[in-house]
Amino acid sequence: MNRLTVATAALFATASLTATAHARPMTPEDVAKIESVGAIAISPDGTRIAYTTGSLPDVTEGEDNGGFKSQLSIATGPDIARQFLPEDVSPGDVSFSPDGRMLTFTWSKDDEDTAVWGVPVDGGTYMKLAAVKDSGVRDYRFSPDGRTIYMMVGPAKDEQREAQAKGGFTSKVYEEEFRPARMFAANIMMDGEIDEEPREIALPGYVSAFDIAPDGSFGIIETTPTPLVDDSYTSKRVNVIDLASGDVRAVVETPGKLGDVEISPDGSQLSLIAGVDMNDPAATTLHLVDTATGDFRAINAGEPLATVDAEWLSDGRLMTVVHRGVQSEVHVHNADGTLAEVIDPGELILTGVEAAGDHVAFTANAPQHPTELFVWNNGAFERWTEHNEWLSEITFGEQRAYTFTATDGQEVEGVLILPVGGVPEGGAPTIMNVHGGPEAHDSNGWQTAYSKPGHVAAGQGYAVFLPNYRGSTGYGTAFSKQHQGRYTDPEFRDIVDAKNALAADGITDPDRTGITGGSYGGYASAWGATYYSAEFAASVMFVGISDQISKFGTTDIPYEMYNVHSLAWPWDNWQKMLEVSPIYYTDRAETPLLIMHGEEDTRVDPSQSMELYRFIKVRKPDTPLRLVFFPGEGHGNRMASHRYDYNLRMMEWFDTYLKTGDRDAEMPPARPQLAEGAKGASAEEDDSED
Repeated sequence: MNRLTVATAALFATASLTATAHARPMTPEDVAKIESVGAIAISPDGTRIAYTTGSLPDVTEGEDNGGFKSQLSIATGPDIARQFLPEDVSPGDVSFSPDGRMLTFTWSKDDEDTAVWGVPVDGGTYMKLAAVKDSGVRDYRFSPDGRTIYMMVGPAKDEQREAQAKGGFTSKVYEEEFRPARMFAANIMMDGEIDEEPREIALPGYVSAFDIAPDGSFGIIETTPTPLVDDSYTSKRVNVIDLASGDVRAVVETPGKLGDVEISPDGSQLSLIAGVDMNDPAATTLHLVDTATGDFRAINAGEPLATVDAEWLSDGRLMTVVHRGVQSEVHVHNADGTLAEVIDPGELILTGVEAAGDHVAFTANAPQHPTELFVWNNGAFERWTEHNEWLSEITFGEQRAYTFTATDGQEVEGVLILPVGGVPEGGAPTIMNVHGGPEAHDSNGWQTAYSKPGHVAAGQGYAVFLPNYRGSTGYGTAFSKQHQGRYTDPEFRDIVDAKNALAADGITDPDRTGITGGSYGGYASAWGATYYSAEFAASVMFVGISDQISKFGTTDIPYEMYNVHSLAWPWDNWQKMLEVSPIYYTDRAETPLLIMHGEEDTRVDPSQSMELYRFIKVRKPDTPLRLVFFPGEGHGNRMASHRYDYNLRMMEWFDTYLKTGDRDAEMPPARPQLAEGAKGASAEEDDSED
C-alpha cells in the first residue's frame, strides 16, 4: 500500500482567502447569502465538468422569500466557467449524454410535470428530451448508445381519488394509500419532438433509485416493501434486472442500511456502501457485490472510519471518499477489493467523487469555505471554483480538531472553533453545537450555517465545540453502537465531559457554556436544559425530542428507533423510557431555553416541543422560555426567511443569556431585528407597488 500526502492541497484551498487582509467578523446576513457547489458531472472525454451552484434568495437585501434554487455552469479549468442556463431555470439531476454533446437535466417548466431537458454543450437553446404524461420525472439514465432515456416517474393518476376530491371527499388514510413509482423507456427523437408513448417497464416493489449497466444489458433498482421511511432504513434491497424482459436476475440481500451503489465498468461487480447488520446505525462500510449472484462481502468492516462515496475508475479500480474522524481521505481499491493507495487531501473535507475516463473530480469544503469543485490533477487537488469571494473580508477564528478523555476513559474527538482574537483570561463563552442522528459526524471543514453558530459566534467572542459524541459515525461501527440501549448516557455525558476538558485547558468559561442542536442534537439541547441544567447557561433546541414515549407514537421511524437506538420497545419498560425523556426532569429546568420547530415535521412531531414548553412553563414559570413554530417547515427549515429568522433568534438568545451569564435577563423581543434591506424590516414599510 502506498500513502500519498498532498501537502499543497491545503495551501491551494485557502490561498485566495489568506491573500486578502481580513477585516470584519461574520454575520447572520452573511450566512443568508452563502452559495455552494451541489451536483457535479464530468463529460465522457473529461474536458468539461458541469456543476450546480445552490443558493437561497437573499432576503436580507429584499429579495423575495423562497427555497433553494440552482444554477448550472460548465467548467473547463480553474476559474474558467460559464453559466449555461437562464436564471429562471433551476435544474436537477445533471448529466451528460453518452456522446458528450449535450448537457442534460431535470426541470419543471411553468409548473408543468418535471421532464428531462438538454442543452448542446457548444451552444444553443435548451429543449425537452423526454417526459411521461401526468407524471414527474424523478430520475433518469441514458442507454449506452444514447438512443434511449430510462426514467423513473411518479405513480399513475388515482382517478377514483381525484373524482372524489372534486366532490369534497379529501380524507387521507394514514400509511395505506401507497402507489408505486414507475419506470419508462423513451426514444430520443433529437428533432425537437419527444416520444409521446414511452415504453413502461414493470418493476418489483416500491422503487426509489436505479442505474443502467455500461453495456446496457441490465439495470439495478433499489426497492422497499412500502414507501414508508422506516422501510427505506430497514428493508431496502438492490435488485439486478434484465432491461429487455424486466426479470430480476439477482437480489442483494444486505441486512442493514443502504447508501451509494455503483456499477463497475465491466458490469461484473457493484460497489455498495451499507450497514454491516440490522443494528448498524449507518451505511458506512464498503461492500463488493457479484452482479450474477447477488453475493456480497464487506471490504473495510470494523475500521475506524466511514465510507462516504464511491466511484469506479475506467481501469477497473474503485475510488472512495472516506471520513476518518474529523478529517477525510481518498482510498483507491483494486478490483478485488484490496487497498492500493491512500491519498491525504490536507485540510479539505471531501464529500463526493465523480469520474469519467481518466478524470476525477471532487466536491469538498474546508474550515474557511463551503463546498467547491476540485479536480485531481498531477498528484494534487486543484480548485476549479470559487464562490463567496466576499469571504476574503471575514476574520475567522482558529479551527482545529480537539480530543478529550471522557469520564469512563473513552477518547472522544470533535471540532473546536476559537473566538476571533483568541481566548480571554478565564475562558470564553462556549457553545456546544451538537449534531443530529446521532449516526452522523462533524468534520473539520465548513461549520457555519443557519442553525450552526460557527464563525458567526466566533466573530462575536464565542468558542464553539462540535463534539462527535458516542453514537457518531466516522470512528467505526463499534463506536457508533456505544450509545445503543442507553439513551443519554454516555452520549450526552460526553458533552459535559467535553465542557470540563475545555475548561481545564483554559478555553471555556464553565459558567458560560451553552448548548444547541437539531433533531438528536435538539434532544441533547433539551437534556442540557433539564437534566444537566446546572451545566448549561443557555440552550437553543431545534426539532428536538422531549418525550421518548410519545415520540415513538408520533414518528415515521419507529423501527429505526428500535433497531439502532433503544434496542427496546417503550412497553418493555415504560419507566426506563420516561427517565430518558427531558420532560421527566423539568423540575431542574432553570436554563433559559429557546425552542424552535417546523409545524409540518413528521420525523419529530411538533408536539415534542409543545410538551417540553408546557411542562416548563407550568412547573418552572420563572425560567426564560420561548417556543417558535415555523409554518410549512418540516424537519429543518427550507425557506430563506425562516433560516435567517432562526439564525437571528439563536444568536440573540445566546447573547442575552450565555455571553452575559445572567439567567435572569429579560427575554429578547418576540420579533427579531431584521437587516435594513429586508422586507418587513420596518413596521412602517409601505408594501404598495409604485
